[in-house]
Amino acid sequence: MHARRLLIWALVAVSVPVWAEPLAEHVVLVSVDGFRPEFYRDSTWPAPTIQQLARDGASADGVRGVFPTVTYPSHTTMVTGVMPAEHGVLFNRPFEPGGQTGRWYWEYDAIRVPTLWTVAREAGMKTASVSWPVSAGAPIDWTVPEIWALEGEDRLKPMRDWARPTGLWEELEKYATGALTMETYSASYIARDDETGQIAAYLMKQYTPALLALHLIATDHFQHEDGREADSTRRAVACADNAIRMLVEAADQAGVLDKTAFVIVGDHGFVDLHTEIAPNVWLRDAGLIEDRKDRGTWRAAFHCEAGGAFLKLNDPNDSDAAVMALEVVQNAPAHIAKQFRIVSSDELAAIGADPDAIFGLSAGLGATFSERTNGDALGPTSGGTHGYYPTDFPEVLTGLVVSGAGVEAGRTIHRAGLEDVAPLVAALLGLEMPEAILGAAPTGVLTRP
Repeated sequence: MHARRLLIWALVAVSVPVWAEPLAEHVVLVSVDGFRPEFYRDSTWPAPTIQQLARDGASADGVRGVFPTVTYPSHTTMVTGVMPAEHGVLFNRPFEPGGQTGRWYWEYDAIRVPTLWTVAREAGMKTASVSWPVSAGAPIDWTVPEIWALEGEDRLKPMRDWARPTGLWEELEKYATGALTMETYSASYIARDDETGQIAAYLMKQYTPALLALHLIATDHFQHEDGREADSTRRAVACADNAIRMLVEAADQAGVLDKTAFVIVGDHGFVDLHTEIAPNVWLRDAGLIEDRKDRGTWRAAFHCEAGGAFLKLNDPNDSDAAVMALEVVQNAPAHIAKQFRIVSSDELAAIGADPDAIFGLSAGLGATFSERTNGDALGPTSGGTHGYYPTDFPEVLTGLVVSGAGVEAGRTIHRAGLEDVAPLVAALLGLEMPEAILGAAPTGVLTRP
């Protein structure tokens, strides 16, 4: 893999165009978690700022994600231009052979390739990020990363500890938000995005970084809780739109609005749910895993991330266990088998998914996976989710709006991939992404200096 990566870098060095000069002096990159194209295509959604940015710039009919279509691998693809198998952030939660502890891919050192942060720093540009996934310890000048404690009452302590530079958290509480506590900054409430928006707007006004990235999460939380069309989802979309309005106003107040490009993107769409599938129950019944938190003496286990599941082996050479697991899945009763499909190792490789997974599963429309090993393999559920193979149905596509400096007005990007986001931001700032060979900026919607 190391030799292959060096070869890729050498090829990219001669194949990626270097922009003569930046098209924008500042880029504001906003990820609206669970962003759907109808938020800007359908005026009944309460998103006037996003909809105006779409009218004044370019927007996509749909953006294909990664597999699984979940937050952390998606956001890492956004800032690297490559797929999970290459950048190393394969899921939200790393697979832990001794049982899942609840840890996520929080730390930046999980990323194996250059990012927008590194190329911007090499070019002498200042950067900022707020609640961006996989950013704890990243080479970002002003950052409040997304990270939390698994136990205890003070779940925000890791966020405070990882905020950079030292003293930034206290500065934000003094000048931007007031005290940030689990009562005022909880992911369970829409108001979290109000505070996150205030932080990003303050950083824009105070420091005007060349690249500012913001991750808004309430749209994801309430689609999980209540579904795609719930009133709470509409309120969350309105809150995300207000945070983006604050950023537009902050750029105006800083005197750089005409030099700023806004890239509004998402990580995945959403599907309403009715059925939960627990494939590890089949493996338990086949004697391949035990019904224990630490998996017991196990040979095969499904690592489940919502609508996607990936077969892992305790011993990578245990071909008998792989065959048994595949037979178990293929022999599922018809009423269960219609709720998912098998994703072959070739398909996993083609989409740049976990290279160590023997095969994957993608749930059908309305179904999701659970990692539990107890109870029945099939049951009812509600709410919404994502994680599915990114081209299985349009509901899982996400959105993209590009507007402001360097962007032609009234243009449509019919289809894009999340790997195109990093090259797009790089093109706007006049940067070169040394490894973003899978992604390509939609150059037809960009102006020329």
